Amino acid sequence: MSVGVMKDSRTTGSLLLEKVAHGYNGLQVVHEVNLAVQPGELVVLVGPSGCGKTTLLNLLSGFLTPVSGTVRTEGLVRTVYQQDGLFPWLTVGENIGMGLRGVKDKGRQERELRELLELIHLGQFRDHYPHQLSGGMRQRVELARVVAGDSDILLMDEPFSALDYQTRIRMRQELVQLLEKRPRTVVFVTHDIEEAVVLADRVLVLSQRPTRIVRELVIQAPRPRNPTDDVVVGATRVILEELGLQVHR
Repeated sequence: MSVGVMKDSRTTGSLLLEKVAHGYNGLQVVHEVNLAVQPGELVVLVGPSGCGKTTLLNLLSGFLTPVSGTVRTEGLVRTVYQQDGLFPWLTVGENIGMGLRGVKDKGRQERELRELLELIHLGQFRDHYPHQLSGGMRQRVELARVVAGDSDILLMDEPFSALDYQTRIRMRQELVQLLEKRPRTVVFVTHDIEEAVVLADRVLVLSQRPTRIVRELVIQAPRPRNPTDDVVVGATRVILEELGLQVHR
């Protein structure tokens, strides 16, 4: 199903897996996965619970070394996890500033910080601490921090799963807006099929463990997308059928 890949010349990060396999204590989790992610692409991984999505992300980040196969990463990688990694003793501005440590020019650092605060609509919360923010606000600060500075690749492990549905929709919109302003190559893991189709240039459907890619859908629709758009509904139906979750009437 062809449901185009959006690229940006300013983005240089790329990722490559060649026949990558991995396991734990004799249990095979990943089976000879081949995957190429191009600069500026947003690829989303979906699959059954426990199939190996996070393991794949950890292989891409370099946190894990494959048992066999090759992982190639070109560019600086940052990772966003389900639970935000904000430092509770730092303010919003100071947390985002952690992502700007590589910017040596103090004037540029301040300009970028203000721009990021404006992008996530939290300028008035610059001096607040994480415990003073809602879950969605904390996740917006985390996103601003990881797109700050000169990173090329974002690896995102179910970053919105702990949020309520309405907040997740807003966070998707925030992510799209941030990537428009500050393009990055993104690999995004989610269990939410609707979220995958709303965000992705490509959705890769994974099998039960040991995981392999069983379906690829290219989403040919501009972002932002609405969950009720025909292309989103159609692609969601295809993924549900692939996972054996389609409701038959």
